[in-house]
Amino acid sequence: MLSDHALSTSGVGCQSRFLIDGLLKKDAWTVRQFGAAMKHVNYDVVKVTDDFIIRPIDGFGNREMILQTLATEKPDVLLLFTDPRFFIYIWEMHEEINEICPIAYWHVWDNRPAPLFNKVLYEGTDLINCHSYLTHQMVNEICPGKSNFVPHALPKELFHPLPDDQKRAYRAQILGPDRDDDFVVFWVNRNAKRKRPADVLEAWAKFIDQIKVPGERPKATLLMHTDPLDQEGPNLLVVTELLGIKDTVFFSNQRVEFEKMNVFHNITDACINISFAEGFGLATLEAMQCGNPIIALKTGGLTRQVVDHRDGSENGIALPVELQTMVGSQLVPYIYEDYVSNETVAHAIHQMYLWGPEKRKMVGNKAKDYVDSEFNLETTVNLWHETLTDLCDNWKSKKRWHLEEITK
Repeated sequence: MLSDHALSTSGVGCQSRFLIDGLLKKDAWTVRQFGAAMKHVNYDVVKVTDDFIIRPIDGFGNREMILQTLATEKPDVLLLFTDPRFFIYIWEMHEEINEICPIAYWHVWDNRPAPLFNKVLYEGTDLINCHSYLTHQMVNEICPGKSNFVPHALPKELFHPLPDDQKRAYRAQILGPDRDDDFVVFWVNRNAKRKRPADVLEAWAKFIDQIKVPGERPKATLLMHTDPLDQEGPNLLVVTELLGIKDTVFFSNQRVEFEKMNVFHNITDACINISFAEGFGLATLEAMQCGNPIIALKTGGLTRQVVDHRDGSENGIALPVELQTMVGSQLVPYIYEDYVSNETVAHAIHQMYLWGPEKRKMVGNKAKDYVDSEFNLETTVNLWHETLTDLCDNWKSKKRWHLEEITK
């Protein structure tokens, strides 16, 4: 497996770990992972179990590393998982890899237009499981019958509702006793342009203007789990001062374990994501699994979270795409970015505020039931187990032809 290091805190890293843990419980698999990162503190091989071993690497490997691994390990399948641009060298050598094993890929593409320029990559992949339904649709348009929808999912023991008395105690402990009955909205993302953190703050400021009473602190708090000084984004501390909302925004800027993240979701009333490009969006899924409603833009993988595909109802408030811009690069010639105005976001936050605790709890319970049904980790692992088993079985049964030139 080539992906982010499974013991890292990145979304890809966590999802690879959940998948691997689930597959190992089938007693049918062993996993050797090249755990990618820009740089590692420690490059020692990690033996998680006898069946799960991780070798840390910088980046996502190279041709020589793969050829050596194929020769020594002779794997049944090579599984890729992260942005496709990191695996171009894999697809360039897919015929050599196919001499030993098939290639599987857990894939996401953020938005339309369908990426026709990826067709050669899809044709060089033997199994494509997509973790957003939009990606599944687009891949099937380009290479019909090539894709399966296998969404991200989360362990229930990691993200779950806590008793009400614990929620209130944790809220007072983390946010302070003066905020224990505030309306609290949670934003958890990297402070980077794609996530629109400054726009979230401006929308929050517009909402605060609607509820503030002269001489009183607004009974509302925006909890932002991010680094406000990240070089990839704006200085959020300065932005809060500019907008006059410093006393209504609380920053959590340290990496936390799953248990603490579960607490954060439980002390908040709703989770918000207005990213202009979002392949999936794990934070909103975590929130729904904890029984909270979400406010999310209908883009990428967020759409199937905030909108119940079975009946069109909403698991919170679905924000419309009000503007699309087409952008691109030399590797990605075209893709849409989806935007919603800060005024519309502020209105949605205000609407969620006016719902009150009872309606938020009712919608949150509906969201949790939806996750239990449509984003169930056991189902995700089973789908991977079945599709990988079928891939390997069919691959082994194929007659591999080789052409040799015979000279006199």
